[in-house]
Amino acid sequence: MRDFDFVVIGSGAAGLSFALHVAPHGSVALITKRSLSDSNTAWAQGGIACVSSDEDNFDLHIRDTLECGAGLCNEEVVRSIITEGPSVIRQLIDMGLQFDLRWRDDGEREMDLGKEGGHSKRRILHVRDETGKAIIDTLINKVRSSPSIQIFEHHMAVDLLTTGKLGYAMQDSCVGVYVLNSLSGEVEVFRSDVIVLATGGCGKVYLYSTNPDIATGDGVAMAWRAGATIANMEFIQFHPTCLYHTEKKSFLISEAIRGEGGVLLDTKFRRFMHKYHPRGELAPRDIVARAIDAEMKRLGSKFVYLDISHRPSSFLKDRFPHIYETCLKLGMDITSQPIPVVPAAHYQCGGVKTDLHGETSLRGLFAIGECACTGLHGANRLASNSLLEALVMAKRASQKAIRRIRLRQNYSLPEWRHGQAVEPDELVVISHNWDEIRRLMWDYVGIVRTDKRLQRAATRLRNLHAEIQEFYWNFRITTDILELRNLVIVASLIVDCAIARKESRGLHFTMDYPEPNPKFLRETTMRRT
Repeated sequence: MRDFDFVVIGSGAAGLSFALHVAPHGSVALITKRSLSDSNTAWAQGGIACVSSDEDNFDLHIRDTLECGAGLCNEEVVRSIITEGPSVIRQLIDMGLQFDLRWRDDGEREMDLGKEGGHSKRRILHVRDETGKAIIDTLINKVRSSPSIQIFEHHMAVDLLTTGKLGYAMQDSCVGVYVLNSLSGEVEVFRSDVIVLATGGCGKVYLYSTNPDIATGDGVAMAWRAGATIANMEFIQFHPTCLYHTEKKSFLISEAIRGEGGVLLDTKFRRFMHKYHPRGELAPRDIVARAIDAEMKRLGSKFVYLDISHRPSSFLKDRFPHIYETCLKLGMDITSQPIPVVPAAHYQCGGVKTDLHGETSLRGLFAIGECACTGLHGANRLASNSLLEALVMAKRASQKAIRRIRLRQNYSLPEWRHGQAVEPDELVVISHNWDEIRRLMWDYVGIVRTDKRLQRAATRLRNLHAEIQEFYWNFRITTDILELRNLVIVASLIVDCAIARKESRGLHFTMDYPEPNPKFLRETTMRRT
């Protein structure tokens, strides 16, 4: 049994930040199922929304967030995260991160702030169009130099251990986790009174996604199996502009393109967003995604265009070098031609329900970052609020976690037993079920939903869950099996939450109930009984 003061599962901005905050106070295990740099954060292009200019203020940022959240944001959480944002930005800068600057008319330099959909002011701090990668590189350099943090790459968490499962008669607490060493095939036991889920989102539950392959909802699925409360999983944000190309199916075209004047065109090169929202291309993401979906269906097209070619070539190459170079390699020059784009699953607004310090309904289990539901996003995430939430909640969670380890308990945890399980014989079963889940979710639980489609999805997912569980118990576990097991649970949670919400609000739009209903002005919560 490996014993640590803190166990962190996930190596995105939230997990790395938490590890750095608590490292001076105890031993830290940092567990990541691939390499340390593999995370959703590393794929983030846009930036971090944070009040950073005299023209902006906290009240405006709070108002924009609440409006985007369609009535379901927790205002106390929104105010706390937004007002604490500047302090975590300063910490990143102190670590060496350099955000893009611009020259003012008076010859001084200041932050080059971007603007994105739903924001009333320019407040997006960025590093070109690879902000997430810059943040991850900065945090990883600090983590690797910390003597208190032990890194476990290619280790995947299997299941959480709770006092309830172990038979202790007390408040149910999380006291450990089983972890698969993917290289050796052995399952190890990690013991701690503080377990932190920072596992990112579940984008790969859909056929088309902007997320990396690691985004399989692992944290939400583990928390669900352990008995923690899950909230608002029906609110899956579809990014309006994923590159439409056969060779590059998960490449995001940043919202910052529209913030800098990019316009959406149908396949006959006509603008259309003015028909759907007064802000046009800068409307909230759910509105833009549904508008694109409607235009594609109206014309029978497979994509629409995003055009920024009217801006100077030198500006585009400097502001969006990653997008420019990637498109150019695929035969598209964004400085002279429009970009074909299509909506794709992007961000999970619900997750493991937490308090304002990141603790879940299970004592000692914390959730931060995209896998958590803090109440910040409500029914729709305001662009670039997610990195801000990850950094602020990592700091807030660390403060409560440090107090928690002072009350440390002693538990003996059982070793993992493979039993009669044998090596998997037909891996085609895994790939087939994986593909079926993702296509089913895209066809039945996408941008526009109906009761009939949701019920069909629920029925098929129940059957798939039974098949996958049988496979899980009969064969020795692998990362692929564990991801598939998590994927089907998260898909089912999305569907069940969507069925429970008999209205359209934010990211959840159903043709059977096309208007908001005050009766559903509340979170959708699920808990395994």
